[in-house]
Amino acid sequence: MGQFHGRDVAILGTGMYVPEKTLTNDDLSKIVDTSDEWIQERSGIRERHIASEGELTSDLAYKASLAALEKSGVSPSELDMVIVATNSPDTVFPGVAPKVQGKLNASRAGAFDLQSGCTGCVYALTVAATGISCGLWDKVLVVGAEVLSRIINWQDRNTCVLFGDGAGAVVLGSAHAGQGRFISSDLRSDGTKSDLIIFPGGVVENPASEKTLKEGLHYVHMKGNEVFKFVNQVIPTFLKEFVRAENIQPAEIDWWLFHQANLRIVDGVMKRLDAEPEKTWINLDRYGNTSAASIFLVLAELFESGQVKKGHKMVLTSFGAGMTYGSILYEM
Repeated sequence: MGQFHGRDVAILGTGMYVPEKTLTNDDLSKIVDTSDEWIQERSGIRERHIASEGELTSDLAYKASLAALEKSGVSPSELDMVIVATNSPDTVFPGVAPKVQGKLNASRAGAFDLQSGCTGCVYALTVAATGISCGLWDKVLVVGAEVLSRIINWQDRNTCVLFGDGAGAVVLGSAHAGQGRFISSDLRSDGTKSDLIIFPGGVVENPASEKTLKEGLHYVHMKGNEVFKFVNQVIPTFLKEFVRAENIQPAEIDWWLFHQANLRIVDGVMKRLDAEPEKTWINLDRYGNTSAASIFLVLAELFESGQVKKGHKMVLTSFGAGMTYGSILYEM
């Protein structure tokens, strides 16, 4: 774990975008052997948004970026860097971030993608805040964007019911008095469990071929029960140690903002933290698991709600393929 030193870094604005099309659990029951009751009981999801034909990850990221820039009052010409966390880029290269930077005409900015499973949101925010804190950058646009519907096997009821498309964005900058600050971050990985969530086909290990297509290697594969066990074994202790390292008790945290993967996971972790249910924000019932976009959608809705007050402390935490996991402590 590490603290942010140097300049204080604040969230200047948030934004989000989800595609217009929604896919309900009842809709899914017409595609695979499932039901609304089955899906809600196991995940808490009621519906998810699905990108329209021709709508790319970079399109979603761009629209979320426009919203965040407007909220922050920052113009694209002021940006020093654009970072996009994604696991479903338009193409392996070029990345999504350069496309977004070009669409925004952010002529002074560099751009790169970051891929770290669903934890990419926390990793990207940490990288951006570190760059600003040390003086390398002044303003950074950080985006989480996914079009997972294109890489899901819609005949596999164990995965297709979970994921949705969407994008969220934040603008970070050096903080002025009263603007909030990033306090610390802890990024972890357990690569011994890298086989729990995989997308095996199409690149170096399994180059695209008739064989990889026939074997369905160009879809997300997940050992759901093993992921569930891993998260419940690792995350509660990790979070307790994370906040106590800053001499803060879990009860002193005002907001626990979780990756929106599974309501049973969130409820279980909150109980083990002895945290009140109202101290978290849930939207996976409406969006499903949007992977690296997940935390950004939570932030955008929470900030828009007006419920966050000056001095509130929030923990942002996620887990994903790798198995990666991590947290950020932020004070308003």
